[in-house]
Amino acid sequence: MTDTIISLETVNPIEFFGVNNQKLDILKKKFPLLKILSRGTQIKLSGSPEQVESAKEKIDLIVQYLERNGHMSENYFEQILGGDDAETVDNFIDRNPNDILVFGPNGRTVRARTVNQKRLVHEAEKNDIVFAIGPAGTGKTYTAVALAVRALKNKMVKKIILTRPAVEAGESLGFLPGDLKEKIDPYLRPLYDALDDMIPADKLGYYMSTRVIEIAPLAYMRGRTLDNAFIILDEAQNSTDLQLKMFLTRIGANAKAIITGDLTQIDLPKNQRSGLEKAARILRNIDGIAHIELDEEDVVRHRLVKAIIRAYDRDHKESDVHPDQRPREHWRDRKEREDNK
Repeated sequence: MTDTIISLETVNPIEFFGVNNQKLDILKKKFPLLKILSRGTQIKLSGSPEQVESAKEKIDLIVQYLERNGHMSENYFEQILGGDDAETVDNFIDRNPNDILVFGPNGRTVRARTVNQKRLVHEAEKNDIVFAIGPAGTGKTYTAVALAVRALKNKMVKKIILTRPAVEAGESLGFLPGDLKEKIDPYLRPLYDALDDMIPADKLGYYMSTRVIEIAPLAYMRGRTLDNAFIILDEAQNSTDLQLKMFLTRIGANAKAIITGDLTQIDLPKNQRSGLEKAARILRNIDGIAHIELDEEDVVRHRLVKAIIRAYDRDHKESDVHPDQRPREHWRDRKEREDNK
């Protein structure tokens, strides 16, 4: 038996142990053969030398991460405890202190956190068009917006254009209150939220009023030539083949574009097919266009999101039908069926 005491004096113990010791409980489940005790700013490990050394390595990485960032979500905590391969471990070690994408308000730092998010950053630096496809919560949009804000701050582009298809997902636009802008803004809210994290409110207001940063529905892109711009098409799975082609052919000189989407969450009417899968497939071998696929390991939201995604993936595999090929019930049909019960 071996005993080891690890000091946590350089980090906030609450951030390490979690509220009501939730993170400590995760640590104990990961190493059930160890006796793990917390004593103020110290943690004591007792058990076999191999188990103690393995747990100490993971705890040291967590401490390094907290020293750099001040906070670690339960999801990250589980990732580092569960990742035994070199690539996952390397993701949590600060090999390059200059990998911060953006310094947000109040000193907040925004950086790529997971392996595939870092790949997205790397490919966006080398290519003018990047497809980033993956499930909800994997940081596709957030990382893309951070890259756009960095490009603007570094004067690599003159404007940022963020766009989404305004697709009805259960409610008609006509039933929403307000004028056209007020009806469409809820569809674009995630883009505003990302910008709020990265640009002070007064400066963001100035950028929006002078159209240095523009947020608009995809239909508004038709007929335009987008030069000297960083362009993001979000929720691209809800664009048709013709819409996606229209968007891609808007890109002008000194422009970059990132197209994000999740092929398992298509809200198009049942008689329309998403253009994202086709575009990603037929444009795969073109120089200057990169493709990144994110998965549940890149989820940076609540830890349960990863479990939810895995559960749905298991269901899709058991049915042996690709989610994009599975017939989808339109919301109007579903409402009529429920009303007739």
